[in-house]
Amino acid sequence: MTEDILTIGNREFTSRLFVGTGKYPSPEIMLESVLASESQMITVAMKRVNMMQEATDEMLTHINREHVQLLPNTSGVRNATEAVLAAQMSREIFATDFIKLEIHPDPKYLMPDPIETLRATEELAKLGFIVLPYIQADPVLCKLLEEAGASAVMPLGAPIGTNKGLVTRDLLEIIIEQSSVPVIIDAGLGAPSHAAAAMEMGADAVLVNTAIAVSGNPVMMAKAFKNGVEAGRQAFLAGLAGISTKAVPTSPLTSFLDEL
Repeated sequence: MTEDILTIGNREFTSRLFVGTGKYPSPEIMLESVLASESQMITVAMKRVNMMQEATDEMLTHINREHVQLLPNTSGVRNATEAVLAAQMSREIFATDFIKLEIHPDPKYLMPDPIETLRATEELAKLGFIVLPYIQADPVLCKLLEEAGASAVMPLGAPIGTNKGLVTRDLLEIIIEQSSVPVIIDAGLGAPSHAAAAMEMGADAVLVNTAIAVSGNPVMMAKAFKNGVEAGRQAFLAGLAGISTKAVPTSPLTSFLDEL
């Protein structure tokens, strides 16, 4: 598994579990959970971090930037113009070209705006950003984003924070089949089994926040998601057995009776 490398932009990852940093009961539990997950890609909401004092932010001072890629997100912006401005600020503050593009003007359901996301991706890619757009599970949109210069696509498994799992499974399978860039399933995964199922489908990675952060034991849950992702990836690489509509015996249990 150590040779199973995921490449996004100019970085390589051996962990396929990406995690968020919001909703934890304390900064200490958040940090311990991130470490337990062994994630190498960590999202951080720009609106949550003190943008003028990034170097002294309690979370960021404990993150080894050589081994862990920070992924600032544009959560809270309402259109492409605001997203581009936020990304440019992010690049100055965090010293990275990676950006998780989130544009969801509806505060109730937080569904991503496909039109503004495509516009922002086109502009940000031209500006040299490594763009990871968070979008609905739309196969057509994913191909358009790929053509616009996205370094990966991040379709949702279910509405953000719902923990419902792979509600969009049929569409995700199409996206994975058609995509030439990494597919990272983001939002809605509520259990390690959901993450394992996503990886078994052939997803390149998953991003989990709420299911870990609000669990009874975030540190233990982070480890569980880590194990689930690894198990699902190994199963995908091994090749899952086919599904049959009829019972298939594992051995000819009654064959000796026919010989009597």
